[in-house]
Amino acid sequence: AALRLEEEAKSTEAHAKSGTAGEKKKAERIAETMKVDQQAIKHLTLVLLPIVIGFSLRSLVNEQHASWYSWFLASLTGTVYTFGFILMTPQLFINHHLKSVSHLPWKFLGYRFINTFIDDLFAFIIRMPTMHRISCFRDDIVFIIYLYQRWVYPVDTSRGMASEDMAR
Repeated sequence: AALRLEEEAKSTEAHAKSGTAGEKKKAERIAETMKVDQQAIKHLTLVLLPIVIGFSLRSLVNEQHASWYSWFLASLTGTVYTFGFILMTPQLFINHHLKSVSHLPWKFLGYRFINTFIDDLFAFIIRMPTMHRISCFRDDIVFIIYLYQRWVYPVDTSRGMASEDMAR
């Protein structure tokens, strides 16, 4: 979502400099959305990075590992799962801040539902590390919050992605 917003912001800024008031307003909205996106990533990183470091140090001290390499891989896996979560959640913050789900199209929710269902299915069927199972259920929590926001917040048709949903 952030990459798409950055591309849209660049093209809108170019039009807004020489364009109408509507284009300027659209550029301001995109800039506000990008600001909320960046704040969400920054705050989550500041909160979760010490937790990841603490988890890795606790693992080093309290758990037995076959080698340093084994500990490093386990720590790196936890870090990847944590930053995967951090990159999934800015949309939740954007929706909450704007009180709108215009940047949350049904097509995205459909893909998210299929992905979440498949992850859960394999988390129950296949033997896997506990950390990976937790990662799969983390996706469920984010998906449920997405659905809740879709139910609570209206679709602001003056924002970019809303037209895609309203066309159906």
